[in-house]
Amino acid sequence: QAQLAESGGGLVQAGGSLRLSCITSGRAFGPYAMAWWRQAPGKERTFVAAINRDGKKYSNSVKGRFTISRDNNQNTALYLQMDRLGPEDTAVYFCGANPYYGGNYYLDKEKYQYWGQGTQVTVSS
Repeated sequence: QAQLAESGGGLVQAGGSLRLSCITSGRAFGPYAMAWWRQAPGKERTFVAAINRDGKKYSNSVKGRFTISRDNNQNTALYLQMDRLGPEDTAVYFCGANPYYGGNYYLDKEKYQYWGQGTQVTVSS
């Protein structure tokens, strides 16, 4: 059974950094687009960053502050380095796997086949 497991969340002061990890298991995710999404309390899940066949993609709100990377050795692992965090970044962060490897499908939440359970990131002002 395919699984995604996030870790690395926590409480940090504004201006600080965190590194999130997403470890996959149960199937090969090499040809999948992998992405980070986040969901703040009372709000919808929104796109943060993705890696697909065409490269790395970022939302405007995190561009220049967050860096996404992936490691396809054995089990695919996905990472999100978050720098210069602000209170607006407070949310539960989810790792997702999307079988539509190219194009703009990484922006379509409904196209994701697998999701992790999420990891909480809280940024204090």
